[in-house]
Amino acid sequence: MADEKMSLKAKARTTDFGSAGSRRLLRAGYIPAVIYGKQAPVHCAVGAKEFMMKMHTFTGSTLIALDVDGTEHRVFIKSFQENLLKGIVNHIDFYEVTAGVKVRAKVMIELVGTPNGVRNGGVLDQVLHEVDIECFPRDLPSVIQADVSALELNEGIRVSQLVVPETIKIHTPGDETVATVKPVKVEEAPAADDTADASADAATAAPSANA
Repeated sequence: MADEKMSLKAKARTTDFGSAGSRRLLRAGYIPAVIYGKQAPVHCAVGAKEFMMKMHTFTGSTLIALDVDGTEHRVFIKSFQENLLKGIVNHIDFYEVTAGVKVRAKVMIELVGTPNGVRNGGVLDQVLHEVDIECFPRDLPSVIQADVSALELNEGIRVSQLVVPETIKIHTPGDETVATVKPVKVEEAPAADDTADASADAATAAPSANA
């Protein structure tokens, strides 16, 4: 049984296409959607309430069990159109995977541990938040962890240092920086002589009260 959190229900859409039909679906509480990846696109309509509740748990690498009138499709969210002003999603594009065929997806990087350099006053800066990988659907990870606990000040970790199973190929260039530990920048206070000179200049420039 598919994970309830990683599943969606939809109904097939065979008529009433076009912008007018899409508006009618949206008013009825559904989001127009298309499933790509097989021989012909599959048009469907996803329940808006369910999708809005779950969308923040989906990433570009989340494999979703999409039930369309009883037929399950294993899909990723390829893209969706969101109306930020109204807080609604107007359209969803899904991509269906095929068992035994490798897929490419972007997977989030999760930093693990507290760097030694942070304990010594540094700041951890995550530069890269996701990597492009290729693998079979069954091997697709939800995240890729990067252990940064050994990093000292002015040290970093690169993509080539990420530890992943042999079943996963990373396409992101290995020399790209994932995270670094930087010293905290401290603004220097103005010298005492400079402060005195500035005060003197201000007093000279001020008009006399008796003028």
